[in-house]
This record gives sequence, structure tokens and C-alpha cells, in this order.
Amino acid sequence: MRDVVLRPAVFLDRDGVLIEEVGLLTDAAQVRLTAGAPAAVAVLQRRGYAIAVVTNQTVVARGMCTEDDVRAVHKRVDELLVEGGAQPVEAWFACFHHPQATVERYRVECTCRKPLPGLLLNAAAALQLNLGRSFMVGDRLSDIVAGKRAGCTTILVESGAHGEPAIESANHDPSVRPDAVCADLAAAAQWILRSAA
Repeated sequence: MRDVVLRPAVFLDRDGVLIEEVGLLTDAAQVRLTAGAPAAVAVLQRRGYAIAVVTNQTVVARGMCTEDDVRAVHKRVDELLVEGGAQPVEAWFACFHHPQATVERYRVECTCRKPLPGLLLNAAAALQLNLGRSFMVGDRLSDIVAGKRAGCTTILVESGAHGEPAIESANHDPSVRPDAVCADLAAAAQWILRSAA
């Protein structure tokens, strides 16, 4: 039996990175891709990177929408990516939990809510990914901390909530810094290609 060759990935946060930040997004009709996102995703896909989205979606924990609503949002994102010349995202990994969730069944101390690395670790296991050769692109410190904890190179983009306070979490590490800071996903994709050359 041959050894499995693990692929590199680019993990993307959703809101503020792949799609425009609109606050509490609960409906697929609210979805707008960030400028240059389809071209950025397409060039990374052509270079052999698996594209996986890792996103905290506490709107479900707050009872504002359902898991099916979130899946409908992701379906719409994939449709817009295809319309823009990219392939759909290879896989979506979402955390619906929150320690103070309004909906009781989501009120848990999980290991998947960023800044913990569970979503990335789950993606790596499911998609056979090499975390050490992978990148995490996010607009918040929680994304960067999760990426670092998973062993990825990290990029902070300034197209979303990068200036907002850190999300509520006992698991933050404010000493963590990204490996790069880029204006948006398009610039991050170019940084990734240069660094991997």
C-alpha cells in the first residue's frame, strides 16, 4: 500500500475574508463575495491548494438561524465562486457552539470554536491535508491563533473585522502575531504564491 501524500490547503475564514462582512449574516440573500475573491480562490486551486472554509457561526447558537440556513449561505457562496471562474470550496467546516448559547444544545465548551484549532484539525483529517504546508487566512486574531495552533502559516487580512475587539473566548492568546498582513484575500493569495515559490 502506497503512502498517502498529504496536500497543502488554504483555510479561509468566511465573513470579512471570502464574503463581505455584514454583521450577523443569517440569509443567503445577504451574501456578497469580497472583491477579487473568485480570482484569488481560482489561482490557489490551480496551484494545487485545497480550499477549506473554517468559520464560527454563533448565529445558530443565538437562535437567529438554523444549520440549514448556514448551509444555504455556503451553497450561495459556492455558486458565486463558480460564476466568477473558480471551483466551489472543497469543504466547509463550521462551529455552531458558544459557551453562553441561547439555544441550549449549542451551549458547550467545544474544541472547534476558533481560536481553538479543532475546525482545522478536523479538516486536515477529513481531507488528508499537510498542516505544516498550509495557510490560514483570517480577519480576526481568533483566526490567527487557531491557525498557529494547528501549525499553519497565518495571514491577517484587513478587509473585515480586523479592527474590532477580539471575540469572546477564554482561549485567546493576545501575544500571537500573523506571519503576514495583507489588504484582502486577493493580496493574501499572491503572498502565498510568492512564499511557496
